[in-house]
Amino acid sequence: MGIDGTLSIRKGFPFGEFIQQCWFIAKVTAIPVVLISIPFGVIIALHVGSFAQQLGAESSIGAAMVLAIVRESAPVATALLIAGAGGSAMTADLGSRRIRNELDAMEVMGIDPIHRLVLPRLAAASLVAVLLNGLVSVAGIAGGWVMAVPVQDGTSGAYFASFTELAHLPDLWSAMIKATLFGFLAASISCWYGYSVVGGPKSVGDAVNRAVVLTFIILFFTNFIGTALYFNLVPPKF
Repeated sequence: MGIDGTLSIRKGFPFGEFIQQCWFIAKVTAIPVVLISIPFGVIIALHVGSFAQQLGAESSIGAAMVLAIVRESAPVATALLIAGAGGSAMTADLGSRRIRNELDAMEVMGIDPIHRLVLPRLAAASLVAVLLNGLVSVAGIAGGWVMAVPVQDGTSGAYFASFTELAHLPDLWSAMIKATLFGFLAASISCWYGYSVVGGPKSVGDAVNRAVVLTFIILFFTNFIGTALYFNLVPPKF
């Protein structure tokens, strides 16, 4: 404790907790997010391919896949998995520590729980969200290739060559920024509900439910605002 009775400032970043949280979030979300992305890419390619065949524009399926997967679905799917799997675990962990008075004990020992437990979780969720965003993009585009090339008799050359017809570099940066922001928001809401638990084990379960539901609502609302701002600030590629 400091001279004035406040918590003493702990310098240095808790890398041990950060690495542990990164590994945990990646472990519980990597496989589910791939299993979601592949059929999602197949469905998009099925609808886009059917529509493109009617217009005689089969060569543009790849361009539509990049816009749908990379710019929109990848950040959202990543955030939903982080909130549903990783975020719920964060809320339960911090909530359990709260009802066992572990957080109070840390404060008595002069250890800031926000710095020791919450900060590494925020950083881990933000970093893993960016990495999972790339994984979702690759898996979704691969699923679209399965539908566009072997099933709909397209060519791999046309599928991959059309990637740059409508998409450009700002689309990738937008997806990465949104993924980072979504991961941070999911972890922030989850940690807040877990840190603020009052009561017994039932309160922890209620906090997990509220955190996941609120995170989903805020993520979709934030995605809408981000997409609207992107279309107004970044001109489309023609």
